[in-house]
Amino acid sequence: MFEKVLIANRGEVALRIHRACREMGIKTVAVHSEADANAMHVRLADEAVCIGPARSTDSYLNKSAIISAAIITGADAIHPGFGFLSENADFAEMVEEHGITFIGPKPEQIRMMGDKLRAREAAINSGLPVIPGSPALATVEDAKKWALEIGYPVIIKAKAGGGGKGMKVAFNETEIETAYTMARAEAKASFTSDEVYMEKYLQKPRHIEIQVLADTYGNVVHLGERDCSIQRKNQKVIEETPSPALNQQQRAEIGEIARSAVEKIGYSSAGTLEFLFEDGKFYFLEMNTRLQVEHPITEAVTGIDIVREQIRIANGAKLGYTQDDITFSGCAIECRINAEDPSTFAPNPGKITEWHAPGGLGIRVDSEIYSGYKIPPFYDSMIAKLIVSGKTRNTALMRLHRALEEFVIDGIKTTIPLHQKIISRPDYIDGMYNIHWLEDLLEKK
Repeated sequence: MFEKVLIANRGEVALRIHRACREMGIKTVAVHSEADANAMHVRLADEAVCIGPARSTDSYLNKSAIISAAIITGADAIHPGFGFLSENADFAEMVEEHGITFIGPKPEQIRMMGDKLRAREAAINSGLPVIPGSPALATVEDAKKWALEIGYPVIIKAKAGGGGKGMKVAFNETEIETAYTMARAEAKASFTSDEVYMEKYLQKPRHIEIQVLADTYGNVVHLGERDCSIQRKNQKVIEETPSPALNQQQRAEIGEIARSAVEKIGYSSAGTLEFLFEDGKFYFLEMNTRLQVEHPITEAVTGIDIVREQIRIANGAKLGYTQDDITFSGCAIECRINAEDPSTFAPNPGKITEWHAPGGLGIRVDSEIYSGYKIPPFYDSMIAKLIVSGKTRNTALMRLHRALEEFVIDGIKTTIPLHQKIISRPDYIDGMYNIHWLEDLLEKK
């Protein structure tokens, strides 16, 4: 097993990786920006290296600084977490070239699945159901032609996109030119590439994703689905497993389709296949070749430590179990707690004057916040994840109500009131929501 792992990330995921390493007897190296010198994972790690100023481009996205830190500290492996360099094939390649193990898939797998059109082609070849779509669109005329072939409404997407950026919807021919122009401009600004393509726009789908684990010997399992349909501006807010929208047959069917596809692709490590689900049909969206923010709810219902498995796989271990060995128990829900004004969603960094995390049976809080900690204004506003689990969805919901009431974060504004509002709505309680539900709710306030 690895003796020392460098954690190339920050925030709660860095602490999450540190904890998994410590439980496996592995020493950790925390890298941090100047702004994160007092972060909890920095304080707990065996070693810490400052890799640059506050701006992420000068620190957490600085490939050379991170690899230099790994070499200086003698780290055997680098875990990228999520975000930052986690799906950067060039970084993974650089890590391997320096004789260090990248805890994740191979660079060519990251590169293939990071290119939306290549991923779509690989999905089709692997038997995954896909949304009707186009190749890369070179001109407005191409966009108009494909929109007529696919049928309105359509959505134009950045080829190298993610996080809801570079995506524009056109409901008719009069909107297509504006959508195409805006999508290309946003894609260029966000991803340095203005290449876009088109897909059929589904009106009221749910966002369903399948967690998979695959070792380097061809063994693949899926760990069930997560329903991530509670979103705002294509950013997930609440996730749950199992999905209240699926029956057992649909659940088993999409799980096996995803598992089989990953096996055919030859993928290894943890990964997530994302689908849209509407009118009883699944449509492949993309594959995330990294740890997901919402992985704890899957851990809650399967008992499998996904980060630990990532590390074992990267070290050359076999999974040690088959699909028949995977069992699912109860329901789990996750709320992403952000340092934001719950009314305007404006970031609200600052000093935490009081912090009290909820506890009790079936409660997990992933966060590195503590009383007196000052949240820097330079990074993503998520500061905590509240995960609850119970034998039934109703038990989990009641537990979530109680946990949100107990949660105390003073000194800044957070989105806790928004979560309380969402889970009190009859539609959410009944599981009757889609990816547009939250934005529709917010428009009505």
